Amino acid sequence: MKRRPQILAYSATFIALIAAGSWLSIPFFPVPLTLQTLFVLLSGIVMRRHAVLPVTLYILLGAMNLPVFHNGTAGLGVLLGPTGGYLIGFIPAALVVGLAYERRQARYRIPGLIAATVTILAAGAAWLAYSAALSPFQAVLIGFVPFVVGDLVKAAAAYTIGKRVA
Repeated sequence: MKRRPQILAYSATFIALIAAGSWLSIPFFPVPLTLQTLFVLLSGIVMRRHAVLPVTLYILLGAMNLPVFHNGTAGLGVLLGPTGGYLIGFIPAALVVGLAYERRQARYRIPGLIAATVTILAAGAAWLAYSAALSPFQAVLIGFVPFVVGDLVKAAAAYTIGKRVA
């Protein structure tokens, strides 16, 4: 993944996929369940360390009021609200997966997907604690624990899809 046109094409594709995944949303408290994380993980699988580019651009597009966040929301208010930490957590998560997928062995890739999932959830819970004035324990209980199983299923799906496309 060194050619600029390929990076550009994949970046546009993954920005679109992450945005589309945000529309596939199940209302949940405090943040909705979406397929964004699946596409963030897949971007790391396909683009390796370059996955930081589309994920960062996705966040910037949403911050500039383009309706790409969950259910067509947009703006800095979303990033400063309870979902902001999860969205910002996408960036280091894409890097973690990308670096893990620069290795061929599953012993790096599977832990990389798990670490990326934990990164997103930890960033989300940390920001939730701050933005909603919750204790760390409350934030983990509300913003981390309920999402673990679903996000691990998405990581397993990304791994399975990644074996076919990467």
